[in-house]
Amino acid sequence: MPLFWKPYKSDATQFIESLKQRDPQLEDRQRQGRNLLWDKDLDRDAQAEWRDANVAQSPYVYFSWLRPKA
Repeated sequence: MPLFWKPYKSDATQFIESLKQRDPQLEDRQRQGRNLLWDKDLDRDAQAEWRDANVAQSPYVYFSWLRPKA
């Protein structure tokens, strides 16, 4: 290993680290934003009902299997 060897850091990693140094609350605000959109409590019963009520789609959706009465 060379005497002056440094681990490689990409430009993107350096940019993110500099952002975090300039704004220490950045990560907390990111987590709060994520909580608003993604981290939700799931209602397992409602999911099971939705899954059970799902009707399989026919392979060709523009064809009706129901024929009109003549």
